[in-house]
Formats: sequence, C-alpha cells, structure tokens
Amino acid sequence: MDRTVIAYVIYLVVSIGLTVWVARTLSRNGRVFLADVLHGNEKLADAVNHLLVVGFYLVNLGFVALYLSDDETITDTRGIFEALSTKLGVVLLVLGVMHLGNVYVLNRIRRRGVMEREQLPPVEPQGWVAPTAGA
Repeated sequence: MDRTVIAYVIYLVVSIGLTVWVARTLSRNGRVFLADVLHGNEKLADAVNHLLVVGFYLVNLGFVALYLSDDETITDTRGIFEALSTKLGVVLLVLGVMHLGNVYVLNRIRRRGVMEREQLPPVEPQGWVAPTAGA
C-alpha cells in the first residue's frame, strides 16, 4: 500500500476520533453551563447543546476533509510522521480555537443574563415614601 494512503487513513482515523471525543466532552460538560445561561430551562439547554454539537461536527469534519489532500508524495516512514504531525497539529489547533470560541460566546451570554438578573429588585416595591424635610 502507498505510504501516502497510509498517512491519509491514520490522519482520518485520529482526526475523526479527536473530533468525536472533543464534541462529546463539550456536550456533556457544556449542558450544565447552558442550563445556567438559559435560566434553568433544561429543554432549551438540551436543544441549544445539540445544535452546537452539530455545528461543531460540521465545521471540524469539513476542515478535516478539506485539509486531507497534500501535494507531496510520502516516500518513507519519516515522511508519514512529519505529514501526520503537521496535519494533526493543525486539526488540534482548530479544535482548540473552536472550543475557545464556543466558551467565549456562551460566557458573554451568561454574563448578560447575570446582569439582567441583578438589575431586578429582589422584592417588588410595596409603596412609595415621601422624603422628610429633616433628613
């Protein structure tokens, strides 16, 4: 079998495995975060979580597929490792950037929700008291 094909197969298996692992980790741990962001609405948190995971898969697997091709022919075993380290390193960086982007956006949404909750008075006003002249 051609060494380039071997490198492609290893790249696809590892990249897809990493993408699935990161997506499952983000989904499992992000659900709690989303429930807090969405004020305890579990159904909405599950729906948003699922949509984020689908988007994560589409973007990352699309990138993995586009980054698969290479103009160089791999002639030796060292070439396999060099090609894989470059390709997998870029895939890992893209996964990391996607993760940080998701966390940043969700944190901004969460902050906005916390600020909105803090602006509401803890107890409804019960009346109005006129200021006294001696105070």
